[in-house]
Amino acid sequence: MSRIAEAFKNGKAFIPYLACGDPDLETTAALVREMARQGADLIELGIPFSDPTAEGPVIQQASLRALQAGATTDKIFAMVKELRKDVKTPMVFMTYANVVFSYGTEKFLSVCEGIGMDGLILPDVPWEEKEDFAPVCSAHGLDFISLIAPTSKNRIAEIARDAKGFVYIVSSLGVTGVRKEITTDIGAMVRIIRENTDIPCAVGFGISTPDQARAMSQQADGVIVGSAIVRLIAQYGRNAVKPVGVYVREMKDAL
Repeated sequence: MSRIAEAFKNGKAFIPYLACGDPDLETTAALVREMARQGADLIELGIPFSDPTAEGPVIQQASLRALQAGATTDKIFAMVKELRKDVKTPMVFMTYANVVFSYGTEKFLSVCEGIGMDGLILPDVPWEEKEDFAPVCSAHGLDFISLIAPTSKNRIAEIARDAKGFVYIVSSLGVTGVRKEITTDIGAMVRIIRENTDIPCAVGFGISTPDQARAMSQQADGVIVGSAIVRLIAQYGRNAVKPVGVYVREMKDAL
C-alpha cells in the first residue's frame, strides 16, 4: 500500500498545505513537524513559483515572500531530506509545470524519489497533457495526483479511472482562497468518481473552518486546507508554529 493510501485509512484525512520558505525554510520545517504531531494525515508542500495561476492572493503573496527570502527548489529538496529523518507523514509537492520542466522532469522526480516524497500535484497541467509527467512519476514511485473541477463534467469519469494516490476535487471555480460558502454539488462529483475508482478523494479550494471541513468530509474522504493556514503564517511569521498547530488539531478533530 502506498503511503498516500495509508493517509486515508484512519477515517477522514486532513491535508494541510504550506508554501515552502514562507517566512523561511527553518519555519517551514518546524511547521511540517508540528502539523504531523497534531494529526495531519498528508502534507502538501508548495514549491513557490513566480506566476502561480491557480492561486488566490493569499498564496500568491506567500510564494512571493518565499522567493524573496531565497527559497529555491534545491533548498526545499534539502529541507525535505532532513525532515524525512523523523517525519513519516506522507508528503506531496504542489507546484507548476514550469518549475518541473526548468529543473528537468526526470531529474526533478528522481530527486523526489530519493528524498522520500510520495506524490506530485501540478494544477496547471490539464489531464490531457499529463503524459509529460505521469509516466515519469510512476517510474520513480510517485503518484501523479489528478484534479477534478466543477468544469470537468463529462471528463470526471475518465480522469477518475486513471487517477493515482487520491483525486483532488476542486470545490469551486476560480483560484484558491477562503470562501464563506461552497455551493458546488460535491456529492454529484464524488458519486461519479466512486463509480469509476476506489481511490480516495479529497476536497480543496476554499475550506477554512471546522464546520466547512466537517460538511465536506461527509461527502469526500478528506479535506485540503491551504489559504487559511498560509494566512496564519502571514500573520504570525516565525511564531506561526503554535497557532498553526492548534488550527490543524481543531480541523482534524472536526473530521
